[in-house]
Amino acid sequence: MSVAWDDIGGLVDAHERFLAGARVDSDVRDPVLASWKRCRAAGLEPGRLYIPYEPDVALDERFMRAAEPVLRKLADSLSELGTTVALCDGQGWMVKRLGGNRELLARLDSVHFAPGFDMSEESAGTNGVGTALVERGPVQVVGREHFADCLQPFACAGAPIRDPLSGRIEAVLDLSCLRDDGDPIMLRLVKEAAQAIEARLLEASTERERALLAAYRQATADTGAGVDGAAGLGRIDLAVLREKAEALLASPHRTLDEVNLTGGRSAILLRRPVVGASGESGVVVEARILGHPSPVDLGIGTRAPAGHPPGPHTPGGGSHSRVADHTHRMAWADPTQDLAQALTPHPGTAHVVSSPSAGDTPGRLVLVGEPGVGRLALLARRRLELLHEAGIRIGATLDVTRTAEEVAEIAVPRFADFAAVDLPDAVLNGEEPEVLGGDSPLRRVALRSRNDEPRLYHVGDAFSYVSSTPQARSLESGRAVLEPVLSEALGWFAQDPVRLERVLAAGTHSLITVPLRARGATLGVVSFYRCANPEPFEGDDLSLAQELGGRAAMCIDNARRFTREHNTALTLQRSLLPRGRPEQSAVEVAYRYLPAQAAVGGDWFDVVPLSGARVALVVGDVVGHGLHAAATMGRLRTAVHNFCALDLPPDEVLTHLDDLVGRLDRGEGWALEKSSAESWSIGATCLFAVYDPVSRRCTLTRAGHPLPAVVAPDGTVDFVDLPSGPPLGLGGMPFETAELELAEGSQLVLYTDGLVEDRHRDIDAGLARLRAVLAHPGRGPEDTCEAVLDALLPARPGDDVALLVARTHVLGSDRVAQWDLPSDPSVVSRARAMVTQQLAAWGLSDLAFTTELVASELVTNAIRYATGPLQLRLLRDRALICEVSDGSNTSPRLRRARTEDEGGRGLFLVAQLTERWGTRYTPHGKIIWTEQPLP
Repeated sequence: MSVAWDDIGGLVDAHERFLAGARVDSDVRDPVLASWKRCRAAGLEPGRLYIPYEPDVALDERFMRAAEPVLRKLADSLSELGTTVALCDGQGWMVKRLGGNRELLARLDSVHFAPGFDMSEESAGTNGVGTALVERGPVQVVGREHFADCLQPFACAGAPIRDPLSGRIEAVLDLSCLRDDGDPIMLRLVKEAAQAIEARLLEASTERERALLAAYRQATADTGAGVDGAAGLGRIDLAVLREKAEALLASPHRTLDEVNLTGGRSAILLRRPVVGASGESGVVVEARILGHPSPVDLGIGTRAPAGHPPGPHTPGGGSHSRVADHTHRMAWADPTQDLAQALTPHPGTAHVVSSPSAGDTPGRLVLVGEPGVGRLALLARRRLELLHEAGIRIGATLDVTRTAEEVAEIAVPRFADFAAVDLPDAVLNGEEPEVLGGDSPLRRVALRSRNDEPRLYHVGDAFSYVSSTPQARSLESGRAVLEPVLSEALGWFAQDPVRLERVLAAGTHSLITVPLRARGATLGVVSFYRCANPEPFEGDDLSLAQELGGRAAMCIDNARRFTREHNTALTLQRSLLPRGRPEQSAVEVAYRYLPAQAAVGGDWFDVVPLSGARVALVVGDVVGHGLHAAATMGRLRTAVHNFCALDLPPDEVLTHLDDLVGRLDRGEGWALEKSSAESWSIGATCLFAVYDPVSRRCTLTRAGHPLPAVVAPDGTVDFVDLPSGPPLGLGGMPFETAELELAEGSQLVLYTDGLVEDRHRDIDAGLARLRAVLAHPGRGPEDTCEAVLDALLPARPGDDVALLVARTHVLGSDRVAQWDLPSDPSVVSRARAMVTQQLAAWGLSDLAFTTELVASELVTNAIRYATGPLQLRLLRDRALICEVSDGSNTSPRLRRARTEDEGGRGLFLVAQLTERWGTRYTPHGKIIWTEQPLP
């Protein structure tokens, strides 16, 4: 089959984009895309498959006797077309392969498409066998639609083969050929062959089943009613018809039902007794399709004579106009025939008790069987479906409360009419559960009801069960308790006799309580009640409730454990993040940190005051989630503080961080065993900025981090064109810096990627949205944070979000004084005079003596030990800052002078007279600075 989309490479490109994580919904057929997603979730790699092999794969003899003639005929008809026929069992293991030329068989053998190999999706990816099993219907897969690279040269079509009575998939039939030899007719051929095998299976069923079917066929022979033919119905319609027919077959008091189908159509189901030639009694369910776009001869197959009363039961016990419309044509027997005579089969005959009259249109046979067996089979099937759905839906969020709600949602209304989940607060908080007894305090966490029945407790209520109640007995014994008749359960009444009497009066009549036990601990209790359903709970229901409770308990415990780890990591992370705003006047800051809903990450931010009234702004993101990411974040934040204390330039800070992350990844010099579960790969991104309020210059550098945004006072938004360095930990690459001048009142916006990027939005769209939100002049940092989070933050963030907004201030010239000095000892006295004069002008005469002494010592040391021009600068900020710069790169060292030493005491005096002092290096030398608190 020639597929143009595949020929031009479009499907190949879609497959590559899918593997890269891009959306390809509109480019790939829905069944194929769904299969690709399952394959990716199963961990399959397109370029490498491991296909298991079992040498003795076989189907039972009964099935093979029915299938062999069809397989041989199909293989013979395809012998000249280069197509092979494969038969696999209900799990996808290949049992038999027929036909095909030598080239095709050789190529199929090379990809292990041969008897004994597993062709399920979990092993072989998207293919005609495995995908048909999962989709439970016919599929065709061509060329690059195969998930695995090795299957790309082939085209295949597969269809499941079902037991015609139980509906269970017994096997899968597949037609495979080279891609260029494929044809759309393959899908029709494989469907027809599967239907032929199903027909032979029906013919080869037990004598009892054949006798019942023969009775039906004999009774409807004159009307032309057929077993085959779906009247154009789709797979969903057929599944719905079969499910409703099973319910009708299993209900002895119901004879009629109406089923809504797709496309505005509906079907009338009729349940009729059937008696075989040897006296076997059973039931058939027929269907007539209504509202078909063209006339369809699929009638009920009986007509009531004039004046004959309609059937005794209508769907749901009510009267529906369409059902009533057709009831007059549905009768059990001719009124002139004695009912006892009708129920007694004549020797050698077989008949349906309500035999068709002449002129009736044929009904479509949906089911044939025995009512008692049918009821048990229907209940068992529904229970299995419920457990299957519970396994899929419960525990998807790893949230304790939501998991409890999912348990109640699954149970109501399919199993119970009312369900409640009660847990202790310790479980809700992720703590280890204490031993629960009858008087243990619990909290109603989830509640689900079919109707508005009276209830004893509501969601959020705290209470304890009386020791005699079924719930308390379940908690103490660790076993489920069944109370089929609540009116006789005196222990249940003891909880609150007055209110529970009203519950009984509302129709509640049966109860099952199941303790939620997982890993040897009891986490709570779930209660199932029946009200609207008149059938009391029975033994099989108790088994189902226990299985459902067991699965729910494991999911709740998983959610509890996750909550504990999440809370621990969050507590650790918050303890490592800034708890308040540091004292500095260079910028006005606002920040937000929001942990991910699923797991705590390693995002962090910081504002670090630097010498010279400057400030450092840092935002970083550690790869991964959980305790390890939070701990790594704490180490990096501490390292940033240490490097800032050394007054290193921004690019050197990132270089040291890069080296630190690399050493952490290597185990800090300790050899790590490759098999150790404690070994993680460490990586991080970081953005580092330093702002100087005197010069209004901002120096930035980044290591794999998103670009910062600058919002001008007029609302103009620009993303800084900052060179992108590699993420921390890769090593070997230098980090580049960019410098820009910021107007007073500008806002510098730093953030992590969780703000602008997620699974449903790429980073370009996020940045565009961020630009639009920031483009509002006159907004303060706090308002900016709120606006950004409101516009960009999803309801349940999948990643941590750190946001830091800083509005710049300027240290005006009236608060700065500086003098250029020659390298001459005579200038020291002039420096002292200038300092005294400036402090008097600022009203800081109280600091004149100490500042004069400090300036004198620093200028003297610069003249004596340094080279180049000197500069003395005073800054009046939150503290009085005195700086002396020179052209030397030699750093002074504080030491304790001995008694006989002539020098070495000046720097000691400076350290004693000031609050802080230090050295920072510039491209032209160094600066010695001191800080004194203002009076």
